[in-house]
Amino acid sequence: MNEIRGDRRTDAAEPSDVLTRRASVPDATVAYGDLPDQVADVRFPRHGAGTAAPLVLIVHGGFWRARYDRAHTGPMADDLAARGFATASVEYRRVGQDGGGWPGTFDDVARAVDAVPGLAAGVVPGGIGDVVLLGHSAGGHLALWAASRARLPASAPWRLPAPPPLRGVLALAPVAALALASRQGLSDGAADALLGGPAGDLPERTALADPLALLPSSVPSVLVHGTADEDVPVEQSRRYSPAARAAGDDCARIELPGTGHLALIDPLSGAWPAVLDALAGLLGR
Repeated sequence: MNEIRGDRRTDAAEPSDVLTRRASVPDATVAYGDLPDQVADVRFPRHGAGTAAPLVLIVHGGFWRARYDRAHTGPMADDLAARGFATASVEYRRVGQDGGGWPGTFDDVARAVDAVPGLAAGVVPGGIGDVVLLGHSAGGHLALWAASRARLPASAPWRLPAPPPLRGVLALAPVAALALASRQGLSDGAADALLGGPAGDLPERTALADPLALLPSSVPSVLVHGTADEDVPVEQSRRYSPAARAAGDDCARIELPGTGHLALIDPLSGAWPAVLDALAGLLGR
């Protein structure tokens, strides 16, 4: 997966109503901790009952801020469930909440990625098979970061002795280079709010939190990014993917001309087939 593909024009209109579109009620909600936001909504595959289904573990975006939650991943989770996937949409503490930001957001996402697949296996009929970690926007940052925790120093609380057992990471319009996001001032300083200050002033935190500083992850990844994204510029993915490949990772970048930020999580958009293709590629389908 080393190629860069950008020949499919999607012309996905922005803005999208996907943030407010209603979705089905989850089939189950599992708790990976004791706090209200340490939960994940699970949807069962709509066909293939009795056999293990691939699990798509979804980490939502929203620039790590409290006003955005997992609810807006419902439409994509519904669509994936209709296609035979199990899904688990993770919630976590966010900036503006007690314990959110540094380090609580990282505490929660690390714990969720480690625990939720097992919890989902206990409730999904037939169990689960391969796990793909999918993150959008700030959730793409958190997904790439969670997959790279074997690269953290031994003193870091989130460190793993080996890469997590993931088939891959699908990062949609990810904030893949956190220090760059801080310099770019994305979304009125969202990265600085996550870290507790500008990345340049907090080099130790940034080294632990920036996926670009934690390569190679040793987990295959695909980054999908629209060239018309005005929220997270495509430069974020363009910075990460060649660095990941240079470090030895199996990392592809797919650019979608004319596509904005929210189209990548909208099953009604022209960009959605490209997301499905990327998911299928990670699963070897």
